[in-house]
Amino acid sequence: MRFFAATIFALLATANAASAAPPSEWYQWRGPSRDGKLPGSAEWPDSVETDKLVKEWSKSLAEGYSSPVLSKDYVFTVETKDKEDEITRAFDRKTGEQLWEHSWAGSMKVPFFAAKNGSWARSTPVCDGESIYVGGMLDVLVCINIADGKERWRVDFPAQEDTPPPGFGFASSPMVDGDHLYVQAGGAVMKLDKHTGKKIWASMQDKREMYGSAFSSPIISTLHGTRQLIVQTRTKLAGLDLETGKVLWDYEVKAFRGMNILTPTVIGDSQIFTSTYGGGCFMFDISKDGDTWRASKKWVNKIEGYMASPDVIDGYVYLHGRDRRFHCINLETGEEAWQSDEKFGEYWSTITNGKQILALDERGELLLIAADPTELKIVSRQRISKSPTWAHIGIAGNEVYIRDLKGITKYRWD
Repeated sequence: MRFFAATIFALLATANAASAAPPSEWYQWRGPSRDGKLPGSAEWPDSVETDKLVKEWSKSLAEGYSSPVLSKDYVFTVETKDKEDEITRAFDRKTGEQLWEHSWAGSMKVPFFAAKNGSWARSTPVCDGESIYVGGMLDVLVCINIADGKERWRVDFPAQEDTPPPGFGFASSPMVDGDHLYVQAGGAVMKLDKHTGKKIWASMQDKREMYGSAFSSPIISTLHGTRQLIVQTRTKLAGLDLETGKVLWDYEVKAFRGMNILTPTVIGDSQIFTSTYGGGCFMFDISKDGDTWRASKKWVNKIEGYMASPDVIDGYVYLHGRDRRFHCINLETGEEAWQSDEKFGEYWSTITNGKQILALDERGELLLIAADPTELKIVSRQRISKSPTWAHIGIAGNEVYIRDLKGITKYRWD
């Protein structure tokens, strides 16, 4: 009996240790749960200086804003070369050696008022351990075998759906759930068979060129016991039935030129936070009475988001705003706890371990911030790139991957 009990205790301890360990992969946009949170007990050093953040290798690439995606052995990048071709590459995570590349003709030119941000790949792909699913600027979705770089299937949404190519390119990041893919492309929200690319359903169709293609990326969450797809289109925030695509609830979200860019942030099982360019910050209550769903505003404040999706820590949201300042907002009241005196770049990508925030400014600066609702506490900062860094940080264990405009670098955080 003692032996049996000891064995069970050891197995439980091993399972608990495994569940507490930081992830060794970074399969998708904003990490394992698509919310910028690292699961498990990730302990970070107190510095991002060169004595703690050690460069291991660096590779040159063509331009792109797509974030690095990490499988067990590979790191994947997406780029636009010579304004003609889009390329997906796989590199060995240990050595940086390129293992394969796959390309297709896919270049386009964004409208003049967005030209300062370039006409290159934007969407972050998603990986399921066997395939990587890449959104191309001309609204195509390409499935690639990660073992050898060979294409498995491709969907051309303008040809399939009779929609115009999106004015800003394929910007939303696809999501895998079981045997299915969810994408915001072809002027709609769609569910596809991930093995074939076959469309299962399409919902919330909008074929207008200006408002048809989403910037925001979908998530799945459980509200009032119902697992559902949460999306933010160019005009609306909505919850969709996963099996049928039926809109369970929706709410029109104010934004300038449909610039609903942030990934929605679910709070508990009944609230959703978002923020828009030209609209402000919004907290929505999602309620259910029988089979009837309803979305209502809990509060609004004037702080405007731009492109940086926030982190939620202990009842506060930490948000980089359109004003280029960093803000802390009380989630219960909507009141601003503080804002930074300093103005940063136009965009941040952020990751949190629940106590600290790792932020990458688009001007090439990496910042380590203590999550404190009383004041901004920058613990450490270092400029790590002379090239713009619009792509989201990739992190797995103590490995940190930084994609700048023309390259990717692996760091080890000791």
